[in-house]
Amino acid sequence: MTPDDKVPVRLACGSVRLRVNGEAATLRPSGALWLEQHKTLVVADLHLEKGSAYAARGQMLPPYDTAETLRRLQAEVAALGPVRLILLGDSLHDGQAEARLAAADIDRIDRIARGLELLWVVGNHDADGPRHLPGQTLDEIITGHLILRHEPLLAPQPGEVAGHLHPCAKVVGKGRSVRRRCFATDGQRLILPAFGAYAGGLNLRNAAFNPLFAKPPIAAALGKEQVHLIGWNQLVADR
Repeated sequence: MTPDDKVPVRLACGSVRLRVNGEAATLRPSGALWLEQHKTLVVADLHLEKGSAYAARGQMLPPYDTAETLRRLQAEVAALGPVRLILLGDSLHDGQAEARLAAADIDRIDRIARGLELLWVVGNHDADGPRHLPGQTLDEIITGHLILRHEPLLAPQPGEVAGHLHPCAKVVGKGRSVRRRCFATDGQRLILPAFGAYAGGLNLRNAAFNPLFAKPPIAAALGKEQVHLIGWNQLVADR
């Protein structure tokens, strides 16, 4: 992809490569963002230990969300070999989530962190960041022409990469509807899908997204093996 390329490119691995504020960005079917020029992998909203938080309130969910989320993250690290891994906020579901992590999950985080720089951007669910896990905690980080933070600022913000809103795309065709997690971008900023196994999603047609984009965004919806680009006019709201 050259600096003059403005059209998204589909890669053999099923990812889509495009530009955000001039920076090459690869949108992975897993929901991860790969910034190849900077050897940086970015994921948002892991919400580790969400299942145990719900169980404590009497809503019993299978207690495997943390292990599954970390397994998928470890697979992305193994596939891409980043020198830096950025967790873009709400990595822990709440202030006590770290204490609820199983020993096997802590070990997996340690193994993921080996040989790379691990950065925990804080979010509204984990404002203090982890206390005993490897890596550095910070509010936001600048990478090239991008600024990475958890919660998007209101009004267009060229170069902003954020999470928090858990965007989802919904389309209707042939008598049925399909709803998938998605990236959302207008070429100037990018909102990442939630990476966590139990994280929910907010329809991209929701009014919460209206102040964020200078022009109608495209959705890059996550399929099993590839990212599907969906134009604004194809998206439908939840009823």
